[in-house]
Amino acid sequence: MNLSRYFPFLNWARTYNASAFGNDVTASLIVTVMLIPQSLAYAMLAGLPPVIGLYASIGPLLAYALFGSSRTLSVGPVAVVSLMTAATVSQIATPGSPEYASAAMLLALLSGVFLFISGFLRLGFLANLLSHPVISGFITASGILIAISQLKHLLGIEAHGHSLPELLGSIAQHIGQFHGVTLALGLSVIGFLLYTRSALQPLLMRWGLPGSMINAITKVGPAIAVILSTLVVALMGLDAKGVNVVGEIPKGLPGLTLPVFDAELWKKLLPAALLISVIGFVESVSVGQTLAAKRRQRIDPDQELIGLGSANLASAFSGGFPVTGGFSRSVVNYDAGAQTPLAGAFTAVGIAVATLFLTPLFKYLPIATLAATIIVAVLTLVDLGAIRRTWDYSKSDFIAMLLTILVTLGVGVETGVITGVLASLLLHLWRTSRPHIAVIGRVPGTEHFRNIHRHTVETNEATLSIRIDESLYFANARFLEDSVYELVANDKRVEHVVLVCSAINEIDGSALESLEAINEHLAESNVTLHLSEVKGPVMDRLKRSHFLELLSGRVFFSQHEAMLYLDREAT
Repeated sequence: MNLSRYFPFLNWARTYNASAFGNDVTASLIVTVMLIPQSLAYAMLAGLPPVIGLYASIGPLLAYALFGSSRTLSVGPVAVVSLMTAATVSQIATPGSPEYASAAMLLALLSGVFLFISGFLRLGFLANLLSHPVISGFITASGILIAISQLKHLLGIEAHGHSLPELLGSIAQHIGQFHGVTLALGLSVIGFLLYTRSALQPLLMRWGLPGSMINAITKVGPAIAVILSTLVVALMGLDAKGVNVVGEIPKGLPGLTLPVFDAELWKKLLPAALLISVIGFVESVSVGQTLAAKRRQRIDPDQELIGLGSANLASAFSGGFPVTGGFSRSVVNYDAGAQTPLAGAFTAVGIAVATLFLTPLFKYLPIATLAATIIVAVLTLVDLGAIRRTWDYSKSDFIAMLLTILVTLGVGVETGVITGVLASLLLHLWRTSRPHIAVIGRVPGTEHFRNIHRHTVETNEATLSIRIDESLYFANARFLEDSVYELVANDKRVEHVVLVCSAINEIDGSALESLEAINEHLAESNVTLHLSEVKGPVMDRLKRSHFLELLSGRVFFSQHEAMLYLDREAT
């Protein structure tokens, strides 16, 4: 048994040295400073006490260091998964209640079990059911929902809802009650964070600071915002003037927790757990593959399922909620020089130290600061330009993307992603049910054959060469029949039909019956059916049927060979 298959750390541990250790420690310090405010904010987004975000950033990082295949991926709470957690659990329990926290832990447990089992069964390919336009549309819509959902904290008002109409309607009802000081504080934090993301880097470069230092300073903007806003509230007593703050946060590490084993609750949470698992896996693998490629490394999608599954199980048993690999923190981890997943383990230690000793300092942390942090972070998720690019390239992909966005915004995140997947599958069936079929001829002086409507080519009036640019299966078998019959009926001179199979990778049972029907129908009309350029695996399957015995014509290795033979026959 190859232990490194399930414990990837055995691969890099053999060559681990002092240089890698120093890089990992440095990266962990930077990521820890960034991750503390982010974890607090995303726990709040999930409808949980902020300290739960710290709990969900300790155990998962340690578990992923053992089982994850990416050397730079940083695992923990992320915006989209936190939003999905809130949308799911709020339908079962009241936010802030013990039942709500228990349901969130159970959601992490179910997600972890599904991911872990999928990894052992090598089901990483299931993520391919989510097309990129659907994922892009879902993330864009989720980013908009997340930003709008945080406006209530920025304004200091009450508002509820999980869809755009609900949120906007609720905000509109309470907008007159907004708290001026809270709004000013929140807008100041947003302005500061936007400044650190854009204008601060060029300024520091003009000052001649090293690139690594500039990167570190700009990435810890949220931590600086947390410190400054907390000091302002504490020194000016703004909490007594109506500014909502985090309040007392219990010190100490999370103990071992056992999620509630309630069959009815499991049944309610299971569909959402599956969706969260798939969305989180796709997001994590995309980030992991991108960063690995920069260093000519690779990740194993199936092992990533196991790594993310173990991370979610660790979160469930330490009082957390569903987690996955985050884009921003992973990029910071990579840019800071992390060499192995041990950087994540060191980050977990840093957050554990903060949980043990620093939580009293968060008492005066304004909720508006966390909301501002979330809003600025999710701005990078909203890619409205992708809608136009998709429209220009593929109308069917645009339809799937637009449906995903509209349903996610109008109904909710779960319904949105399900709609996107179904739309993609239905559009794929529709698109492949009407494959491109071209009548082809020889390009003069060559052995190449091209579409007669696109190129100047040579043809034999007695031979009709048809290229099918799609695999043949039940959805397009009848379309193939109708297309061949129509082409033959429109030209009475045709004596031979050659189906060029260069683009056919698969012929299922329904398509085989259609080929048999075409062969029989053409034979009754004194037209011979031939095949050319049949791929090896397709030919192997045809040999296991009776079709080749019934075929009225021949099977040619190439279209050039077919035309040489049929041209001689014509003379």
